[in-house]
Amino acid sequence: MTTAFDKLARPIQRWIRSQGWRDLRDIQVRSITAISDGTSDVIIAASTAGGKTEAAFLPLISQVIADEEAVGGFDLLYVAPLKALITDQANRLEAMCQEAELPVVPWHGDVSASIKARAVKRPRGVLLITPESLEALFMRRGLEIPRLFRSLRAVILDEVHTMLDSERGVQLRSQLTRLELAIGRPIRRIGLSATLGDMDQARIYLRPDNAASVQVIEAQGGEAELRLQLRGYIAGGDDKSLPPPTDLIAKHLFDHLRGTDNLAFAGSRQSVEIYADRLRALCEDARLPQEFYPHHASLSREHREAVERRLKDGKLPTTAICTSTLELGIDIGDVSCVAQIGAPFSVASLRQRLGRSGRRAGKPAILRQYAIEAKINAKSSFADRLRLGLLRSIAMIDLLLEGWCEPARTGALHLSTLVHQILSIITERGGANAPRLYRMLCQDGPFRQVSPAIFADVLRAMGQCDPALIEQASDGLLLLGPMGESLTSHYSFYAVFQTPEEYRLIAEGRELGTLPIDNMVAPGMMIIFSGRRWLVQEVDDQGKVIIVTHAKAGAPPIFGGDAGMIHDVVIERMFDLLNRDDVPSYLDPTARELLAEARSDFSRMQFPSSRIAEIGEGAWIVATHCGTVKTTTLAFALRSRGFTVQTFDGFLEVMTGRSSCDLVAALGSIAEGAECHLFAADANLTTEKFHPYLTQSLLEMDALSFRLDQLSLPSLARSVLGLPSEYI
Repeated sequence: MTTAFDKLARPIQRWIRSQGWRDLRDIQVRSITAISDGTSDVIIAASTAGGKTEAAFLPLISQVIADEEAVGGFDLLYVAPLKALITDQANRLEAMCQEAELPVVPWHGDVSASIKARAVKRPRGVLLITPESLEALFMRRGLEIPRLFRSLRAVILDEVHTMLDSERGVQLRSQLTRLELAIGRPIRRIGLSATLGDMDQARIYLRPDNAASVQVIEAQGGEAELRLQLRGYIAGGDDKSLPPPTDLIAKHLFDHLRGTDNLAFAGSRQSVEIYADRLRALCEDARLPQEFYPHHASLSREHREAVERRLKDGKLPTTAICTSTLELGIDIGDVSCVAQIGAPFSVASLRQRLGRSGRRAGKPAILRQYAIEAKINAKSSFADRLRLGLLRSIAMIDLLLEGWCEPARTGALHLSTLVHQILSIITERGGANAPRLYRMLCQDGPFRQVSPAIFADVLRAMGQCDPALIEQASDGLLLLGPMGESLTSHYSFYAVFQTPEEYRLIAEGRELGTLPIDNMVAPGMMIIFSGRRWLVQEVDDQGKVIIVTHAKAGAPPIFGGDAGMIHDVVIERMFDLLNRDDVPSYLDPTARELLAEARSDFSRMQFPSSRIAEIGEGAWIVATHCGTVKTTTLAFALRSRGFTVQTFDGFLEVMTGRSSCDLVAALGSIAEGAECHLFAADANLTTEKFHPYLTQSLLEMDALSFRLDQLSLPSLARSVLGLPSEYI
């Protein structure tokens, strides 16, 4: 009987023996069989360092070696989201391909022009590239794409789970469509992914027109034992003699991580620097060598790579205090523990991070979660009383243990990315007509939610910019306009995404500082900055300015609940925790006390019997029981009716200035399906890179397709009021 090993080319078999492998992993055996014996698209799903890369490349490279009829061109295309991941995988593939004399070509901004020039002159082997560099290749060498990829056997998409509903993921899907059209045939797609709760969405992403044909090969069993603890800390007490939580957490990290390799995710770049500084000082005070280092995008590439090398080398104990920069699959070796300071952004992210630990045989995966909550006093916010940060942490850990993670959101228009791709194709081809663009991008490509009418409006908006992004020739051909030429000629164009915009906050003509804004805000809503609450008066998207006044509301909570888009399932689990009596075994004594306090205050606010609670004169809390999208939508609806609103995880804080009857009447009107002018006042609708070139109506349409859910408003208002679903 032919084994999976027998299906591989002789040079690959020799490479495997040189690695000292006793056997192939189960996922590699199944992947080799599926790829070698069939032609279908395949998703290979396993945790970090689960052998996914070899599972894909061993059979694919074997097929390339066996193909004696190659006519030139790259044989395999590997696309990954990080330059560091490209470099790492290139190093791993070099030895694998060396004996077969198959070139391995890494291609990104840090690769020299001479290497790229040689690869273009004689394209063959494996090309490893980021979506941004692939975009540049299309735009700069559009006429050469058919020659460069005429022999392409397959495209390997790494970290597919990070791409499903992102701007970058839509960009990559568009590039794959363009590539297939350029060479005139379908290209086999091999996706590498972390394990997901719903693989059907990954199937749809990989091959939208025939998702059922995509074969999923998922790692079976073999999960490491999980050890975890959630530790609670209290901040803001009156006793100044007690150390702040940051010092206590740093000391706990120092005591328990020292001498091993670890990752500690601290959230913002500022928090990373604070904890790295505290840990550096602890090493110096103890006269011990430094082994705690910051790692975030603002640091130099040399510094980041030095930290990564220390982790991968394993000779010196190293703990990286990081943002999400080390979340994806760059090989940094085995880490003993993953620490998470503050509430996670998503279950999927927490799962990805935890996958770094427990990779050695017989070693457990270790998660140390830290939750900082405020000391309660008479002026404390309801959010602090309900310990929303702690609740989110527990909810996400519980859902992680159950194997659930967030599904991708569908239905988004992605109009910003559509503008980008229109400009890219016009640049690549020197011009394009509207019907062909629509077929490539919307009919055959990823923008299938965009109707011909919306597409025409997007083109008109691009042409009406001053100066114009595009112009139309007398024969109908669309060409780059002055602004389009300026944008596409700069290297920054290739990236379709941008980090959250920093808005300047100004009060009474004085600048308070800058704040990254990711979620939507509008006049009549409140935000927290520098330990105070501020009422939004005006939002200037063009100037990136928010005019605020000091809000008269109570003390701001320590946890604002504004970190990303939290799913409905997470919020429902948070409410479930508040209504239950059992206590998770992984909580430390302080976290147990904090959870008990939250449950007591939740009951005292009469929330179990009502969804609306009064917290002061003219101030009310509305329990939406919903995630960020629906909660924000209800906030916008109430704001349009003159209420001041602040959003939290599953809650709204509403300042009526009137009686509760006014709030109930407004909710009743929404429940009856009355028209809601969600955009009655300016909001920050330009949340993506190319939004500034769209009209107000297109921006509103885009927001309603992804960041808001207007259709859910009546049912949500009925739920809040305790009305039956057949109320209307």
